[in-house]
Amino acid sequence: MKKIILSALLAIMLILPLAFADDLETGKELIAQKTSCDRLTDDQLEAIGDYIMEQMHPGKLHEIMDERMGGEGSESLRQVHINLAKNFYCGNANSISTSTMNMMMNRGGFNMMGYNYGMGYNFGVFGWILMIIFWVAIIAFIVWAIQQFVKGKESSPLDILEKRYAKGEISRKQYLEMKKELMR
Repeated sequence: MKKIILSALLAIMLILPLAFADDLETGKELIAQKTSCDRLTDDQLEAIGDYIMEQMHPGKLHEIMDERMGGEGSESLRQVHINLAKNFYCGNANSISTSTMNMMMNRGGFNMMGYNYGMGYNFGVFGWILMIIFWVAIIAFIVWAIQQFVKGKESSPLDILEKRYAKGEISRKQYLEMKKELMR
C-alpha cells in the first residue's frame, strides 16, 4: 500500500511540472507563429498569458504570482492570463485594470473588493511636506551632533593654560600672569 501511495505521489510530482511546462510551450509556439488575436480561443490566450507571466516573473516568482492571482486552476488566474495575453500580445491596453497590474507588481492599491493589499500609504501633498520636515530634522540633528562632538574636542585657552601648569611646563608665577592676561 505504501508503495502505491509513494508511486502516485511521485507520478503527480512528475506530471504537474510537465503540464505547466506544456502550457508555457503552447504559449511560446502561438507567439512564434504570430497567430492573429481574433483567431485565438480563450484557452490559447491563457497559454500565451501564462508564457508572458513566466517571462515577467520566471520560475518560483511565477508560482508566487499564480498564488496571488487565485492559485493554479482558479478562474481568477485564468482571467489574469487571458488579460495579460490581450494586453501584451494583442495590444489591448484596456484588458488589464490598474488594480490588477498594481497587485501583480506588488504596488500599493486596492483590489476589486476595496481592500488595501499594498504597503503604500497615500497622504498626498501633506505626506510630502511631512517627509521633507522629517529629513530636514534628521539632517539638522546630525549637524548639531557633529558640532557638539567638535566642541567637546576643542579646548579653551584657559584649559590649555591649566594643563600646561599641571604638567609642570610653566611656573606658578607664569601661570598667574598668563591667566590674568587671558581674563582681560
